[in-house]
Amino acid sequence: MGGASGSLAGFVGAGGGHGGGGAFGHATGGAGGAGGNPGMLAGPGGAGGTGGVGAVNGGHGGDAGNAGLLFGSGGLGGTGGVGVGGKGGDAGQGGDAGLLFSSAGPGGTGGFGGSTGGAGGGGGDAGQLGCGGIGGAGGFGNITGGTGGTGGTGGRLLGVGGAGGAGGEGETAAGDGGDGGNAVQIGNGGNGGNGGNAGTGPTTGAAGTGGTGGTLLGVNGFDGLV
Repeated sequence: MGGASGSLAGFVGAGGGHGGGGAFGHATGGAGGAGGNPGMLAGPGGAGGTGGVGAVNGGHGGDAGNAGLLFGSGGLGGTGGVGVGGKGGDAGQGGDAGLLFSSAGPGGTGGFGGSTGGAGGGGGDAGQLGCGGIGGAGGFGNITGGTGGTGGTGGRLLGVGGAGGAGGEGETAAGDGGDGGNAVQIGNGGNGGNGGNAGTGPTTGAAGTGGTGGTLLGVNGFDGLV
């Protein structure tokens, strides 16, 4: 059973409610609820709910609410649920920002997995002016780590791309880092996420690629480290 979605807010000002957590599942945990959207013109988006614990696979983290049309930050993506015997839940996406001077929300962290960690959520996108959200980190896996989330796109006129999330640690093979988000016209690309560490195994995660700089002004982001 999934968590309840966050409540919607009024016309201006109030933030959206946070999504509820997913229920325990004998096979797969329930998905976390989506974060609520705020007032129509302004206000922050609500955070996504955490995915439920599953005896096999974890539940998906809830996606965050977007900000109001003009001003406000996007919400935080929900964390993926724990998968006791299998795969951790993938994380929710970060919320998109308002059009003006607002930051997009970061993606959630992937859930722990008895075999494979969940993927980190992608960062939200900025509006006209603002920074893209940071990608969430991949979850730990007893065998393979989860992949880091991709950074969000910077503002369409001005703003940097979000950094990619780090790859999750895995005992045998680590997860890859997420790619950095791109800038659009003016701004630097986001840095790529670092590859995860392998605990006892030979395979470290690949580094994420830096995002592209703006077409008018800006440099590409740095690639992550291995």
